[in-house]
Amino acid sequence: MSGPRDITALLDIMSALRDPKTGCPWDVEQTFASIAPYTIEEAYEVADAIDRGEMGDLKDELGDLLLQVVFHAQMAQEQGAFEFGDVVAAICDKMTRRHPHVFGDEARKSDAAAQLQHWEDLKRAERAVRGESDTSALAGISRGLPEWQRAVKLQHKAAKVGFDWPDPAPVLEKLHEEIEEVRAEFAAVALSPDDAAAHDRLEDEIGDILFVCANLARHAKVDFGAALRRANHKFERRFRAMEALSEADGGLAGQSLEAQDRYWNRAKAAEKGQPE
Repeated sequence: MSGPRDITALLDIMSALRDPKTGCPWDVEQTFASIAPYTIEEAYEVADAIDRGEMGDLKDELGDLLLQVVFHAQMAQEQGAFEFGDVVAAICDKMTRRHPHVFGDEARKSDAAAQLQHWEDLKRAERAVRGESDTSALAGISRGLPEWQRAVKLQHKAAKVGFDWPDPAPVLEKLHEEIEEVRAEFAAVALSPDDAAAHDRLEDEIGDILFVCANLARHAKVDFGAALRRANHKFERRFRAMEALSEADGGLAGQSLEAQDRYWNRAKAAEKGQPE
């Protein structure tokens, strides 16, 4: 392999890109707010590479994610807030502080679950030292997370104090209940399509279904994000197969839903190795 391997090379590149006189116009005009969506996107690209098991892609995507950290640090340095070295120092301090069983003289916990609970206890103590007044069991969950991820974290935190279903069965019952409530709200919207309050209630009930689905995944020990990614991949794979199957008939556009559904069933059967 060739090329620089020291982080200072990347820091120098970012500094040059942000130079007001000689840098890249696009990079120069960026702000924390404008870059934040790219940071989130790059994190998902990392997850996608892991999901696909592509180590070459993972290397590249980790580099892209690292660039986001350097970008934010460069902008902070320009404002005199902090610099990249401070970011490194902060995370090193946090990791050693939260692992006293490794870097200190505290006894090692018996298993990963006990260690995770200890991590949460340390985080809660740190928030108290900082003077944060929120003492709720739900404290510390970032509002910047995707909402499905916040849902899982909220449920997990609530479960720690016993507010949880004992097994998946009642969660499934709750899901059926929420589906019926959505049916009722759809009927209400159909009767009054211009009623904003009815539409808000429908949105509320659909949100309840999504929240229960996240809870169901948690009880099944299924990663909600990974499950949704698999569903997305499956849909994309089968839809592209539908497009290929329909080419001889002029493509999908303009065909009835019934005809398109037949292509879908053919694509599904072919994927499963079944006769069409």
